[in-house]
Amino acid sequence: MNKFQPTFKSVKTHEVPDWYHDAKLGIFIHWGLFSVPAFAPTGKGENLKILEKEGWKAYYAHNPYAEWYINTMKIPGSPTQKYHIETYGEDFSYEDFAPLFNEASTKWNPEEWAKLFKKVGAKYVVLVSKHMDGFLLWRSKHPHPKKENYHSNRDIVGELTEAVKARDMKMGLYYCSGLDFTFNDIIIQDAVDEFTNTPNTKDYIDLMESHWRELINLYKPSIIWNDVGYPRDANSAELFAYFYNKISDGVVNDRWMQVSKFLSKFANTKIGRKIICWYVKRLFLTEGMVTQNPPHCDFSTQEYSTYSNIMEQKWEANRGIGTSFGYNKAEKAEDHFSVEELIRFFVDIVSKNGNLLLNLGPKADGTIPDIQLNRVLGLGKWLETNGQAIFRTRPWIRAEGITTEGIGVRFSQKADSLFVFLLDTSNESTITIKSLKLNSDTKISWLGYDESINWNQNGENLTIYIPKNLKESPVYTLKITPKP
Repeated sequence: MNKFQPTFKSVKTHEVPDWYHDAKLGIFIHWGLFSVPAFAPTGKGENLKILEKEGWKAYYAHNPYAEWYINTMKIPGSPTQKYHIETYGEDFSYEDFAPLFNEASTKWNPEEWAKLFKKVGAKYVVLVSKHMDGFLLWRSKHPHPKKENYHSNRDIVGELTEAVKARDMKMGLYYCSGLDFTFNDIIIQDAVDEFTNTPNTKDYIDLMESHWRELINLYKPSIIWNDVGYPRDANSAELFAYFYNKISDGVVNDRWMQVSKFLSKFANTKIGRKIICWYVKRLFLTEGMVTQNPPHCDFSTQEYSTYSNIMEQKWEANRGIGTSFGYNKAEKAEDHFSVEELIRFFVDIVSKNGNLLLNLGPKADGTIPDIQLNRVLGLGKWLETNGQAIFRTRPWIRAEGITTEGIGVRFSQKADSLFVFLLDTSNESTITIKSLKLNSDTKISWLGYDESINWNQNGENLTIYIPKNLKESPVYTLKITPKP
């Protein structure tokens, strides 16, 4: 008899496996037809900044996500529409990118990707198998009822899965159930458009559910990562039970919300649209791009945002190194995280019970852009020295602290050790961490520095003497044993 039954009561008994708590770092891959035009507007910052300053119309018309090209190109007067017409002409459809992508992707080497992910310290990988454009990165046995051969020529999902698993990393698969422009060809210009236009026809639900089961059966992913919701007449509890019974240590994300018929109808009234758009904007700007009250999940997701405190439930931050997930050739250096910003962002997430799913957006031929490569290799280099303070750790009794010099502090713990991360450097010979009291027999060391260090307890504060020959680092890590 199967352990999990197709009910929420049953699937909610599933526990988050240790491997996911331990993993901390995953690599997200957005690669598809949108990688051919590789364009989105820049200059306005991340999407939440656009929403805050200019509202929903600008949020979508100036969407910095290149993977949303299929929508943004249709918004009248948008920079993407202008780019598309000038570059490809008015008669060039989005689907016309398919043969160009299939030709370019013949050069792709999945082994090179997997070697890179392993080198930087990633413990899992999540590949977009289908985005909102409906284009599949595997050759499904379930034909699209409206689009013939609308898939990659190569089994990209299978090839990458094999390469990733061969290097002892977990594999996850993203699938966008909530939007599919091959079934519901709309123009999304506000929150109501996005969240009330999930296809709900029988042919779509049958195809979507067949795809999910096919992905689970063929590739045995450890993570199923849904996006933008789920059709209201589909049974997500049934899918969760099916997945858990096949992959007992698998995990699912939180983006499975189902918009009721009543709410959808109300949202599309004049007053309803105004209320819903106001509410979602307020939610995004105060709590981040997070799903409210999902029917079930093993971890919640934060997109281009984080939390201010330790979260009881496991969570995952996801973002690109720049302002887009898909490759955007219009991005400049200043649109990207620096190595220092990336490492500090990562440490902050880990201290609060989160993982980081860091996105790489390859070019159409599978090449990782140099600026993304530089950043992710910089993170990997830092992890070579500091990884013991990251992987297989858990949050401490508090996430944050500060020094008397004003330097931010983060914490993690493992076994009998406390790790203290200093988010900046000091020109002083000492640094004093506020409200950190140790026993007299405590041993303290800098990770990456072999010699013993001196320290003093000054009341409730801890003073550390900084060695003169300490190597420069974006984040310094102290190991304290035993932990207080």
